[in-house]
Amino acid sequence: MPTLILVRHGRSTANTSGLLAGWTPGVALDERGTAQAAALPGRLAGLPISEVVASPLQRCQETIRPLLDARPGLTAHSDERIGEAHYGDWSGRKLAELKDEPLMDVVQAHPSAAAFPGGESMRAMQARAAEAVREWNARVERDHGADAVYLMCSHGDIIKSLVADALGLHLDLFQRISVEPCSITAIRYTRLRPFLVRLGDTGDFASLAPREEPAGEDAPVGGGAGAP
Repeated sequence: MPTLILVRHGRSTANTSGLLAGWTPGVALDERGTAQAAALPGRLAGLPISEVVASPLQRCQETIRPLLDARPGLTAHSDERIGEAHYGDWSGRKLAELKDEPLMDVVQAHPSAAAFPGGESMRAMQARAAEAVREWNARVERDHGADAVYLMCSHGDIIKSLVADALGLHLDLFQRISVEPCSITAIRYTRLRPFLVRLGDTGDFASLAPREEPAGEDAPVGGGAGAP
């Protein structure tokens, strides 16, 4: 079965503003995110990518644009199932405000029980994304062969949930996974099991350095802004 390259979108204006964007329209890449997207074709230069699938949201579409420009023969598709979590009434709100919501404790410690008001549950988010991957695996293998490589550009919580699915981790453990903006995660699928071969690779170790403000114990909902 194929190898899936998961790319989180580049840093967005919502990331730097501390907003939980969700499906809020008009959320674009910021200056750094644009530079991250511009570097993506070079980082992926050695890979024979057969297809590109992306969330329909603007920040993902902007992230894959340089790659598509560099490879004009590459076919691109949009799939809503790998779009951001539907955060409902939380969409567009400041993460600093949301941390005091009782539901945030559930999102952090027991996400399989979390459902966003006016939005979807985290279980439903993971299920739709995993279904999309399995369908695209079959399609890519049919069209390009069992050793094909294809790319999906998605969002932090979606990618974390797909990594948990690949590792056989319960969704309640997915907040232990971290993927920064424009990081690359690779999963090689086989008939019996997937193999996680890269996780959150940015090629930059700056985010590992101590910060003036400690990162804290909670996982950043939506994925966070990455290195300062």
